[in-house]
Amino acid sequence: MSRNAVFTPPPNARTYRMRTARGEFAVVESPVAGDAEPKGVALMLPGFTGSKEDFTLLHEPLAARGYRTVAVDGRGQYESDGPAHDEAAYAQRELARDVLAQAAALGTPVHLLGHSLGGQIARAAVLLDHSPFLSLTLVSSGPARISVSQQQRVKLLRDALAVMTMEEVWETMQAMGPPEEAGGPARGAADEARLRLRWLGTRPAQLLATGRQLCTEPDRVAELAAVPLPFHVVSGERDDTWPVPLLDDMAVRLRARRTVVPGAEHSPNTDRPLPTARALADFWDGVPRPRTAAASR
Repeated sequence: MSRNAVFTPPPNARTYRMRTARGEFAVVESPVAGDAEPKGVALMLPGFTGSKEDFTLLHEPLAARGYRTVAVDGRGQYESDGPAHDEAAYAQRELARDVLAQAAALGTPVHLLGHSLGGQIARAAVLLDHSPFLSLTLVSSGPARISVSQQQRVKLLRDALAVMTMEEVWETMQAMGPPEEAGGPARGAADEARLRLRWLGTRPAQLLATGRQLCTEPDRVAELAAVPLPFHVVSGERDDTWPVPLLDDMAVRLRARRTVVPGAEHSPNTDRPLPTARALADFWDGVPRPRTAAASR
């Protein structure tokens, strides 16, 4: 679980519900900084048990580099609606089609970024239709299923959700004293309360369906490598969800740019946001811009 999310939006950002052909999605959108040259738009997808707030600390440094950023809660995540008990609604193909609808609603080609589970959903969207995207960045998101130790953690969660309410599962997790993630900002009581609200807002069926996906995802790297897009693989120095050597190998297979963020673990976007943002912007700067980039401010 991402526990270093920052729930206060950055200055000039706005929160709203993005209307798409597949429903509304809660987003945080940050415009290009006033003194920066507009360069493009980035759509950012959070990971398992995460939310759009996992990208809060990336908005300002990316705005300063000329990028409008849109972080979204996926279907059934936190503040985006979704059925509580219909797992079929969260099939990976359905979530990928949501991403395509979000990109269409933005009305301009976008740089697509996915963290962890969000990376595998982003990959599925690109494999359905790569035309709305300028590039794909996978942040701490591996080629196939998660590590055995993480599969065991997901199984524990799935077993708990079968017999407990979301509130009961939260209380159990708090009693177990989940460890802090490395790096990241300090949290107070208000942030802990927002983490609880985020957990309670996430639909159980979303967790059950996407947890199963993480434990069974096939290796689709060869299929992705055939897509004519620039790729970027980003991770921390350590990762117990997908070992770093596995991410190194995936980058080679994709002929992708590779960034390892010093001092970060599974969530470089919260562990070390400034070097992560710099690496993202450096990559996007090298991607040919669409003609509409100047109008995307």
